[in-house]
Amino acid sequence: MPIQIRKYRPEDCRTLSQLFFDTVHTVNARDYTPEQLAVWATGTVDLEKWNQSFLEHYTVVAVDGERIVGFGDMDHTGYLDRLFVHKDFQGKGAATAICRELERAVPSERYTTHASITARPFFQARGYRVVKEQQVERQGVLLTNYIMEKIPTEKGGK
Repeated sequence: MPIQIRKYRPEDCRTLSQLFFDTVHTVNARDYTPEQLAVWATGTVDLEKWNQSFLEHYTVVAVDGERIVGFGDMDHTGYLDRLFVHKDFQGKGAATAICRELERAVPSERYTTHASITARPFFQARGYRVVKEQQVERQGVLLTNYIMEKIPTEKGGK
């Protein structure tokens, strides 16, 4: 059965927070130091704030059967806030399906995201370009990421 995309439900929040932690500490480990990973994904998130954010944004989850294998959310301006896919489902189309649905559901003249070193090639393949490399400070530790943008074409090149 192919990966399906569905809308976020509040009962998904705890699973998404664990998926975020696990993905950062496995997939992103090739591009960031253990110290950077530890401050990026501490293992503790404010579930109430995350849920509120997911409800305010257009948020979808990718499921394989009943198992959540990825998620993404975009605000009304076209800012793609979070996009994470389980380590065992990397390269299997989940992130592409999530992005396609977010860009379909949130029409915008410009899509933006702050992409990790790891995610940068994925976004570039989707038509995003690097606007600026930046250093983000978390608990005194610097992490590199990229402000990226995509301007959809008029011929449906979302």
